[in-house]
Amino acid sequence: METYNDIYLRVRKRLKSAGIEASELEARFIVSHSMGKSREEMLAIGNIFATDPKIKQTIEDGLERRLKGEPLAYVLGEWEFYSLTLIINSSVLIPRVDTEILARETINLLKRKVWQTRLLDLCCGSGCIGLAAAANVPGCRIVMIDASQDALAVCRQNMIKTNLSRHITAMDADILIKPPAILGEFDVIVSNPPYIPTGDINTLDSSVKDYEPIMALDGGEDGLDYFHAIAGNWNKLLKRGGHLAFECGEGQAAAVRYIMKQNGFGDIKTYKDTLGIERVITGMVK
Repeated sequence: METYNDIYLRVRKRLKSAGIEASELEARFIVSHSMGKSREEMLAIGNIFATDPKIKQTIEDGLERRLKGEPLAYVLGEWEFYSLTLIINSSVLIPRVDTEILARETINLLKRKVWQTRLLDLCCGSGCIGLAAAANVPGCRIVMIDASQDALAVCRQNMIKTNLSRHITAMDADILIKPPAILGEFDVIVSNPPYIPTGDINTLDSSVKDYEPIMALDGGEDGLDYFHAIAGNWNKLLKRGGHLAFECGEGQAAAVRYIMKQNGFGDIKTYKDTLGIERVITGMVK
């Protein structure tokens, strides 16, 4: 009979044979999550015999899904972002480390404002950015908007899971048109919008194009549709001295800065990701 450590070693071997670089870490994730334990707890009880057939089957199912190319976050059904564990499924993008830079700068902007700040998170997806702000800026009131009802369902689940729903509203709206007048004014608007040019979608890695929602990736012919719409229409919801913060794709920063300048933003700042790519752009409405 196998122990859980035996199963872990077998899962790791199969992942490694399939060319998955982080095979050791991913094997620990799959086994520990299937056991309902933390990775540290799994290590502590690894020599216990695996007698529960449901756990063993869950491990095998997760392994097979991963070997077929499904991203680990979808296999697990959750992912960590800015110290929050969030529900993640194929209705929403998987939160990336790069987006934590956007969350960090959004939080920094909010902390510079007066008490009872208001944040508008556009193209919110799983709600990761707005929830990170709610967890780190006490008193902030947040509206999160997405055009996808499926994404909003995940967002609302995460609001409940993190116990951060008290000051958050999630609603649907078409971000490419003018905003509803009932929303009021905000201190900060943040968005990680779709920014992949339509023609580039099919060139993306299969783990992205075959599993993540195309609606959350496709930014139009040049990838800039949402930047134009948000900077040109939704900027009217910013208070005087309010800020807009974007995440953008590689090579798009100059165009995004230009769009923001053309729509009345100043004090424009750029932040690089861990690879030195200009990834986050912020600006203040004049």
